[in-house]
Amino acid sequence: MPGFEIFGDEERKHVGDVLETGVLFRYGFEQARNGHFKAAEFEKKLCEITKANHAHLCASGTAALATALAACGIGAGDEVIIQPFTFVATFEAVIMAGAVPIFSHIDETLCLDPDRLEDVVTEKTRAVLPVHMCGAMARINEIKNFCDKRGLILVEDACQSLGATFGGRALGTFGKAGCFSFDAVKTVTCGEGGGIITNSAQVYEKCDQYADHGHDHLGGADRGADDHPIIGTNFRISELNAAVGLAQLNKLDQILEIQRKNKMAIKNAMADISEVTFRYIPDPLGDSATFLTFFLPTQDRAKEIAKRLSDNGVTGCPYWYDNNWHYLKEWHHLKGMKRSARLSFELNDQLPDYSKVVLEESDNIINRAISMQIMLSWTKEDIEKRIQGIMNAFKG
Repeated sequence: MPGFEIFGDEERKHVGDVLETGVLFRYGFEQARNGHFKAAEFEKKLCEITKANHAHLCASGTAALATALAACGIGAGDEVIIQPFTFVATFEAVIMAGAVPIFSHIDETLCLDPDRLEDVVTEKTRAVLPVHMCGAMARINEIKNFCDKRGLILVEDACQSLGATFGGRALGTFGKAGCFSFDAVKTVTCGEGGGIITNSAQVYEKCDQYADHGHDHLGGADRGADDHPIIGTNFRISELNAAVGLAQLNKLDQILEIQRKNKMAIKNAMADISEVTFRYIPDPLGDSATFLTFFLPTQDRAKEIAKRLSDNGVTGCPYWYDNNWHYLKEWHHLKGMKRSARLSFELNDQLPDYSKVVLEESDNIINRAISMQIMLSWTKEDIEKRIQGIMNAFKG
């Protein structure tokens, strides 16, 4: 991680195909394309990898989340259960839908705790949106069982976990829809891009329409002949972005192999550090291995080790509890409702006061956690140097 570490001739070839045709738009211009449909090829490949029936590309992971929620019928007044450890895009997408984000606890998977979901369900709860954080999975079978039992819609945010599986089944295929991000620092990158997978023909149809102003794409070569069965928006990806991503997607097996090998080398070296425990991964064989996450006994010790790692040249080790973008504690813009204009979800009668949301159990998990990003470009010497830096950080 990330895919840009292995840019090469494959990416240049696919981008060159697009530039030679002059067709950067993903729809239409069939005669000028010379057979190149990069977004459509990407979607087909994503289906092959995940075994999903349908896939649709969008301009970003955030756009994918917003599109998936709309396609699943989640909108104004609905409550959606999410977790406090995620990227801000998760709650942004819920708010964009006019729905209300309701925060529930994480467990030591760093993902939504299925045992605590019942605590936050109300008569307005419509969906559960677990986030498979840092390359690995939530207890997704238990979350799915809960949703099925309560009649709730399950949408998976797998934006950080392309290639990860649970029980041999791709993350993103347990819910009504699953979402991925292909931004600049993801395992597979388009530069900017996102994707949705689903086994529902109806959900796919709505995604295909919603992300392109409601176009039904049935007008043939004449785009203006398309009908508009629903109101949509513009979340389209370009052929250039899709071209980069297609080349990257074809390298996914190689990327996962390198990540898993590099992660195991670091983890094995840390196994005898008595004060370290590792993140719980429900299916270790399905870990995409983008991060190695470990816990220290206390918050103070975690902060100390995070600093000592940096001081010893071990970079790329975020201490999430103080992170501006990935944990609820620092989301002051949400807590203070700082926005450029009034938001539609503010029309709800019982909008939570996010400044008063307290999740102590989640705090006590994340404030002891450090994640180490696993890079593709590390040489054997890089890994050995890194291990030595880790050991030096834990001395004394």
